[in-house]
Amino acid sequence: MLWKRKDLLGLEELTPEEIGFILSTAESFKEVTTREIKKVPALRGKTVVNLFYEPSTRTRISFEIAAKRLSADVINIATETSSVQKGETLIDTGTNIEALKADIIVMRHNCSGAAAILARHVGISVVNAGDGWHEHPTQALLDMFTLKEKLGRIKDMKVSIVGDIAHSRVARSNIWGLTKLGARVTVCAPPMLIPPGIERMGVSVTHRIEEALREADAVNVLRMQFERDTQGAFPLQLEYFQDFGITQERIQKAKKGILVMHPGPLNRGIEIESSVADGENSVILEQVTNGIAVRMAVLFLVSQGREQKNEDLN
Repeated sequence: MLWKRKDLLGLEELTPEEIGFILSTAESFKEVTTREIKKVPALRGKTVVNLFYEPSTRTRISFEIAAKRLSADVINIATETSSVQKGETLIDTGTNIEALKADIIVMRHNCSGAAAILARHVGISVVNAGDGWHEHPTQALLDMFTLKEKLGRIKDMKVSIVGDIAHSRVARSNIWGLTKLGARVTVCAPPMLIPPGIERMGVSVTHRIEEALREADAVNVLRMQFERDTQGAFPLQLEYFQDFGITQERIQKAKKGILVMHPGPLNRGIEIESSVADGENSVILEQVTNGIAVRMAVLFLVSQGREQKNEDLN
């Protein structure tokens, strides 16, 4: 397959074949992470700029490691100390980065659609590292990569997503990706944290954690975003844990071998019990490791896509 997209903005716009191609490319790069010298020259001479308007630990570091293992040069921009604080617009920031001859912008932004807006105004590649409540495509890709690696396939697997569905870009990207690859997805949360009409995305809805876990091959536990509760509509933390927390007792009653996932950061004792997060069913740290291979694949492919687009224009 020839990759033709210069950007990765979300999984909603990708075909099942494109998602599968990213995952298979990541498999090749996963092998690189097992070598003594964890580096290939795939992006030698290229510059990747991490432009993060929101705090991040795992995602930013993961992209930085991925780019360096591809032999790219990496620049991290902290917007709190950049010209953004002087009133510079997103588009002006992006076009100036392009004028500095960078090749890829990896951007996290608190506004949904920000990555798509930037991609329309610059000729270099843009990778969405999370935009508002919209999507977080590379997180979903690494989640799917981990599922495929552990279960052997994604088609017909039953995956439950539990937690703050309404505010989760991770949930949306996972739903788009998993359903396109043939998984059977259930979302589980209190009613106020389930977006109206989410069934149209091809998922089932339950408000009972026991039902969500009963037949699931994997459960993806989302962080409860209490900081977004401006109207006091969320359940109390203790109440949420009692009703929806992933505890050892609940895992023991679930399907044998169920995989426990979490995109991080963990809120132990609120959405997940420590004994589960650190237990034998957990693949949380494997997700983190796999994120490097997936992001290597994404950076490599968008670079190829940009070059292919430029060739087509010529």
